[in-house]
Amino acid sequence: MNEFDLIEKYFNWNTQDLNSLGVGDDCALVSIKPNYQLATSVDTLIEGVHFPQNTSAADIAYKSLSVNLSDLAAMGATPKYFTLALTLPEFNEPWLEEFSASLKLLADQYKVDLLGGDTTKGKLSITINVTGTVPKGQALLRSSAKVGDTIFISNTLGDAALAWNQLQQGVEPSHGLLEQFNTPKPQVVLGQALLGVANACIDVSDGLEQDVNHILECSEVGATINLADIPLSREVANYVQETNDWCLPLAGGDDYQLCFSVPKEKTDVLKEIEKALDIRLTKIGMITKQQGLEIKGLDKTCQSYQHF
Repeated sequence: MNEFDLIEKYFNWNTQDLNSLGVGDDCALVSIKPNYQLATSVDTLIEGVHFPQNTSAADIAYKSLSVNLSDLAAMGATPKYFTLALTLPEFNEPWLEEFSASLKLLADQYKVDLLGGDTTKGKLSITINVTGTVPKGQALLRSSAKVGDTIFISNTLGDAALAWNQLQQGVEPSHGLLEQFNTPKPQVVLGQALLGVANACIDVSDGLEQDVNHILECSEVGATINLADIPLSREVANYVQETNDWCLPLAGGDDYQLCFSVPKEKTDVLKEIEKALDIRLTKIGMITKQQGLEIKGLDKTCQSYQHF
């Protein structure tokens, strides 16, 4: 099977947007509604770096798209399109069938169309470029935090990092931890709900400590976070209690939760969002005038994920 046959068989899906031209031409063509902006992001996942060698094709596909959708979520964007560059060590039809089915399932769930891409031979890696739309001037930015804002985080931190930690030690993680590691749920709906509510937002991919610092640097402000307020699952809480290793939930990364700042007068709206979306939103700190990040209760510096 050549490259074009592979694309035709596994990735030539019908686009849901009738105003777009998808797989099969030199370029994809898309139309955008007036008064909207495009939000676009790209991530690459490599075997042995972002997922273990024995990870299923279904989980690889899910995570590859999910982590990109998480970037759109951080800006409050609505997913629209994505492209896929797939590098494969060999042609493996059962693997491709599983990968394609899982990718399409998640794409359909978030109504995001595959518009094209590329395939080549080499070490297994997946690069996805995702595009969404957001009302002009309303995108959630890292640079918009204001002094006095309250800092919130969605759900819990550290589950994926604990799963990865256990896998490296030859310990089989629980189903719940593996689910957070292999198939993280992108907080797309939450991001959309935060439009007009949050001042600044970021998705926690490289670790809370590092990602909060991105907001602080871009907004030229500081922050205080209370260690005791960081939301943890039962398993991560037990791990921290046994090891006193707070760096795992603070810097482990791969959480794909949203961390955002909200002005005091709008914090009550979050209760409605929590109820409507059945999601946990936890106050963890405040934006301050004094630049830099202070984590009250932490007596050491953690090393977040570094790409190089």
